[in-house]
Amino acid sequence: MADRRSAPDADRLASRAVRERNGRLRIAIVASQFNKTITSRLAEGARQALQRHGVRPRAIATWWVPGAFELPVAAVSAAHRKPDAVIAVGCVLKGQTPQYLAIGEAVANALAQVSVMTKIPVTFGVIVADTMAQARARAGGRCNRGREAALAALATIGVLANIRRVAQASSEARPSRRAHS
Repeated sequence: MADRRSAPDADRLASRAVRERNGRLRIAIVASQFNKTITSRLAEGARQALQRHGVRPRAIATWWVPGAFELPVAAVSAAHRKPDAVIAVGCVLKGQTPQYLAIGEAVANALAQVSVMTKIPVTFGVIVADTMAQARARAGGRCNRGREAALAALATIGVLANIRRVAQASSEARPSRRAHS
């Protein structure tokens, strides 16, 4: 089953968002070092997708944190630099206890809070998997959660720009409510 974010619509929306800004987007990637064989592939997948859609390499900043649990604080710090989007990538694998599920859920919730709080898209490219084989399958060529998170970031930038345009047009179309003196 194909993931919605990797559908042609995501590619189309991503390309349009970059075109509308003439390639002048600034993107932050925050990545966890834990399980780096996976996370480096996610970060590279995100970077390649951004560049393929016209984001300039020098406009992509990448910061590495020790683990997935540190991604939200890095995302909020990156968001304060006012990028157009923040892409978070990481990998949480099952160990001897179910702690990995709690970490994955906490990271997802905190990243969503960062996005809402800063009004900057923060996308979720964190793999939460039972096995390394499952993680590899989600960080490969055809299926790369980093790539998908990058496309989601670009598409969201485009949607937010459209919302702003519509809001501005409707506010300009309303008659003024000033009282005549």
